[in-house]
Amino acid sequence: MPTTVNSSASTVWEGDLASGSGRTTVASGAFATVDVSWRSRAEGAGGQTTPEELIAAAHASCYSMALSHELAGKGTPPTRVETSATVAFVAGEGITGIALTVEAAVPGISQEDFLAVAEAAKVGCPVSAALASV
Repeated sequence: MPTTVNSSASTVWEGDLASGSGRTTVASGAFATVDVSWRSRAEGAGGQTTPEELIAAAHASCYSMALSHELAGKGTPPTRVETSATVAFVAGEGITGIALTVEAAVPGISQEDFLAVAEAAKVGCPVSAALASV
């Protein structure tokens, strides 16, 4: 039976939405506590993260893992996979889209085969599945 791994994070928010702010911490301690604010989220103000940026990080890392796994399963393991994720947010509407950009070094694979494996990785990526509505 597979082991269930629970990943967790917490955010403490102080104040109202527009003028308040928060700090998000991941339970693993893998990265420092990060500041979040509505201004960063709605206006793109720098220096603080957003829930969407955290989703983008999760999606990029998950997809890179899934693609690497799919490629190795086809007998063409990659030497490098770089995935960038962009999550679009519109205040009042929510997340309106997610775009992935992938570059990979994969010896011995054609462009056509790579595209087919990349689509399979999209299906096999748990974060992609969780975000399929956008």
